Amino acid sequence: MRLRSVLPIAAVMPALLLASACSDESPNAGEKQPKATGKAAQSPAEKEAAEAKRLGTLDTPALEKAIVTGKAAGYEAKKISKADVEAGRDMEADQKKCQPLASMIGGFTHLAPVATAHRSLQATEAANATVGSMWLASHSEENATRVMDELGTAVTACPKGFKTLGLTYGKVEKLPAPKLGDQAVAYRITGDIGKQKMPMTYTVVRSGGIVAAFYGVNMLDPAKAAIPEAVVKAQLDRL
Repeated sequence: MRLRSVLPIAAVMPALLLASACSDESPNAGEKQPKATGKAAQSPAEKEAAEAKRLGTLDTPALEKAIVTGKAAGYEAKKISKADVEAGRDMEADQKKCQPLASMIGGFTHLAPVATAHRSLQATEAANATVGSMWLASHSEENATRVMDELGTAVTACPKGFKTLGLTYGKVEKLPAPKLGDQAVAYRITGDIGKQKMPMTYTVVRSGGIVAAFYGVNMLDPAKAAIPEAVVKAQLDRL
């Protein structure tokens, strides 16, 4: 197996069905709407920027500037295609209490963020078999705190795992969290991929209204699957 060819977000799941584009439509979407008059309607980017300003958080351009890109702390961070990012959106757990964990597997927080930025992570040293991904999600500080609280609760509430999109994650274990940021949660989820067990390690840290998540997997030595704390700190130093 060529570990370096593994796409971190897709490594543990088959292709996902994209969320229906009609979910944001109004009940009267099929009816003719009156033409806008006066001031031109805001573009999606302008709306996002306005919402980010209102909540005191970052929009997509600001997150893209803040997220680690290139080489840092023994890893290289690269952009992930929009299609691969969107494939993980709206993953639903078969148990509501486990939803924060399912959303993290998909590369998102269970509370809708204002904006996100994603990167794949690959070790720069050939001897390091740990690969992974990271992403930033911007929220109001209140919602970011809630994301962390509810994620921590889910880790404790779902030790025997859950199912999502026909996949089984049979075990969830709490791990020591790094003493970084305003809040931190660390845990390991074991996915059942056919007859193979795949331990995946997550480190999630909040800094103000930004939730930074780091996912790692090591097919040769699961005990070394976590993305190093130095990478986490390198990201937090940019926020």
